[in-house]
Amino acid sequence: MTEPTSSAQKGALRELRDAVIVVWWRFFDWLAVVSWTKLLLVSGLGFILAGILQHPIPWLMFVVASVIIKIIAGGKRRAELSADEATQRAHTEQLQRTVVEARMEALQAQIEPHFLFNTLASIDQLIRTDPPRASKMQQSLIRYLRSAMPQMREGRRPTLGQQVGLCTAFLEIMAVRMEDRLQVVINVPEGLKSAVFPSMMLQTLVENAIKHGLEPKTEGGRVEIRAEVVDGQLAVHVLDTGLGFAPKGEGGVGLANVRERLAALYGERAELVISVPPAGGTCATIQVPYETVPAAT
Repeated sequence: MTEPTSSAQKGALRELRDAVIVVWWRFFDWLAVVSWTKLLLVSGLGFILAGILQHPIPWLMFVVASVIIKIIAGGKRRAELSADEATQRAHTEQLQRTVVEARMEALQAQIEPHFLFNTLASIDQLIRTDPPRASKMQQSLIRYLRSAMPQMREGRRPTLGQQVGLCTAFLEIMAVRMEDRLQVVINVPEGLKSAVFPSMMLQTLVENAIKHGLEPKTEGGRVEIRAEVVDGQLAVHVLDTGLGFAPKGEGGVGLANVRERLAALYGERAELVISVPPAGGTCATIQVPYETVPAAT
């Protein structure tokens, strides 16, 4: 009979221990969230009851222990809340970036056919009036599509080299349309072409430079793409010698979209700056954190 009794006692002790652990952690969690006002109120009522029962010292020790535990539990609780808030904020920012990129991809899907149809219409017209120029524009369009299609299929992070290649092909098409009225300068070091750079932003700046700066100008002018690293930031400049920038507010829809995407992708670590060079015209600069794409294995 001794062994069964001993086993029963051990089982009862284990159950008691588990119950004490559960009560302890519930008490710990309660102290973590209860307000100091409520804790002081409970402590005061406890002192009154302990005085009536003539056992104030144990209650005082319990209250002191509870205060210490609450300080520890409160710190733990604040750390957990801060971690939860940081996780939620990171998740929200990631969702915002995903939404903005999805919107940009949808916008690109709308822009590309529009640009394509306009170019094909120009080629069709030039076939009848100027076949050599039509052939040149057709070749430039083929180069543009060769630059654009791999970027749409790969799904990898876009690089500055890819965006410069796309803009170069785009500018070749515009050069055929504008003839001698457009001069193009590309000044991007080879070492920077592997840097991460958001898609379509550079082309937006180039399109703005031509549409608002060079095309309205009778003699046309020059557009230059330049890149450099400044204080750990990749700075990409689009300069033109056009009519100059006279914005209303923060600029047009295209520039607003660029700013919105930069904010979603990088927060305050990136910006779009519009300035007027001493020689006139416009300089649009995008600054993003300098980061390179690892080589594919």
